[in-house]
Amino acid sequence: MKKKVTIYDISKKLNISAATVSRALNNHPKINYKTKELIHKTAKELNYKQNTLARALKSGKTKNVGIIVPYINSNFFSSVIRGIEEGLSPEGYHVIICQSHEDVSIEMKHLTTLLNAQVDGIFMSISKTTEDTAHIESALMSNTPIIFFDRKKDLTGISSITIDDYRGGYIATEHLIKQGCKRICHFSGDLRLEIYQNRYQGYVDALKDHNFPVKNEHVISTTSSVDGGIDATKKLWKLTQKPDGIFSASDYAALGACQELKKMKIKIPEDVAITGFSNEPFTQYMELPITSVDQTPDLMGKISAQVFLEYVNENFSGISIEKKVVLTPQLHIRKSSKRR
Repeated sequence: MKKKVTIYDISKKLNISAATVSRALNNHPKINYKTKELIHKTAKELNYKQNTLARALKSGKTKNVGIIVPYINSNFFSSVIRGIEEGLSPEGYHVIICQSHEDVSIEMKHLTTLLNAQVDGIFMSISKTTEDTAHIESALMSNTPIIFFDRKKDLTGISSITIDDYRGGYIATEHLIKQGCKRICHFSGDLRLEIYQNRYQGYVDALKDHNFPVKNEHVISTTSSVDGGIDATKKLWKLTQKPDGIFSASDYAALGACQELKKMKIKIPEDVAITGFSNEPFTQYMELPITSVDQTPDLMGKISAQVFLEYVNENFSGISIEKKVVLTPQLHIRKSSKRR
């Protein structure tokens, strides 16, 4: 087995003290440029690899951060992750990505693993089964900054970067009203999550503000999936009075509605106008493009990274710095709802 090269090997070859080699490799300002260049060149020739663990123990920083998401196979979460990476990479940080698969027990295990790995910060979008937050509150005791994005719980000492889901629900519903819809239904998503509660409340208040009745039978809790949208549409078409507008809290459920209505030979948007939420890429490239609320995930990721860096730069003492950033949603109007 080949022996691992150390700073002492570089020191011996150049007849320079190990302390000077160490400082040069860590780009210490007191080491002159020519000496630093020579040491770096020799280190490369000898295939020297820095001991990142030892460096982390010395500096108190691992330059690693953890990201916990429900799943990564969606454009939204992958775009947020990309935004975080783009924000942190120039500062020398690496990301460790974990999926909870919407299971709080898996989320707890990932949180413990990341803390044991001594990451410098943790970005989280909680699972839909996260009701008890004891594991997150306990993690705060480690003085590792935790930042929520998109899905959150209101906990003291934790910053959050979200979109105004209430506003998104309101403008999507109001748009359908302005397009002449009289019976607007809502695919609500999982109402255990605050984001779906807020989208639902936006829908309710938009109806009330325009003097429309809010009917329980017009609200169907769905999964954020195409099948969820298909099943919800079938339920709606069992009603005596059929809807002429659907606001879905999920683009995938909105797509399911479009597929089922097409199967039933119901015209979109003439008979039923549809809006979704998230502005997934497929919404604009379909034969019938879907109107959707944009969550600006890339921006959400970049601002999450910025909030973390501000924490690191302003506060290394472990005192809680809490920031609540709420982004403004944008409605992209397309053919699925455009009657006028």
